[in-house]
Amino acid sequence: MQKILIVEDDAKNNQMLKDYLENHGYACTQAFSGSEAKLLFSMEEYDLVLLDLMLPGISGEELVSVFSEKSPVIVLSAKSGLDSKVEVLSAGAEDYLCKPFDLPELLVRIQVQFRRRKKQDRDGSSGTFADGGNAGKTMQTDYEPRVYSYRGWTLNPDTQEMTAQGVQVELTRHEFLIMELLIRNPKRVFTKQMIYEYAWGEEYLAEDKTINVHISNIRSKLKKSGTDSYIQTVWGMGFKLS
Repeated sequence: MQKILIVEDDAKNNQMLKDYLENHGYACTQAFSGSEAKLLFSMEEYDLVLLDLMLPGISGEELVSVFSEKSPVIVLSAKSGLDSKVEVLSAGAEDYLCKPFDLPELLVRIQVQFRRRKKQDRDGSSGTFADGGNAGKTMQTDYEPRVYSYRGWTLNPDTQEMTAQGVQVELTRHEFLIMELLIRNPKRVFTKQMIYEYAWGEEYLAEDKTINVHISNIRSKLKKSGTDSYIQTVWGMGFKLS
């Protein structure tokens, strides 16, 4: 049975999440403060963490990087601002769900994380995406072990490293896959659906801000090299390289 750590200081909400998820076959452990969550996490392994940000003791923002080293983290927060999302996603969170939310949506997002991990355990990192012009088909992307280059950028899939104008750029796994897709196809416009299904290896279920947040975070990391403008927004369509 997959184990989930629920970190939520509101006792009613915490219990509601526990009851709902246990009814769907998950084993849940409750934590009501950041300090308690950190202690529990050090004592036992969890398959996923549901993390509120505004916690007594240690804040959720401080815990994201700790938890994400071993388990996927889904942030559940009333903070809906872009800055908050960028901060926790760049720290290692896999997903961000704004309160209030519907429990069935949370369940689907949890299932996506477990399907993704199962797929990665089976055959490595993701390599398919659905092309809007080829509905129902997938594109295999087994890349050769070599370095990709574009206008002063270098991307090494084997070492998962990127440099921009000689400066090391620290990317999360999803950010790296987004950059890999763009660099390998520099003149092509990719929709958010295509980017999501390539980088996450899952079906793009609904319009949300996940891709926008990740692109914004990548641009922020590229500012030091002066190359953040290379990623262009094609309004109404998606993203491409300039």
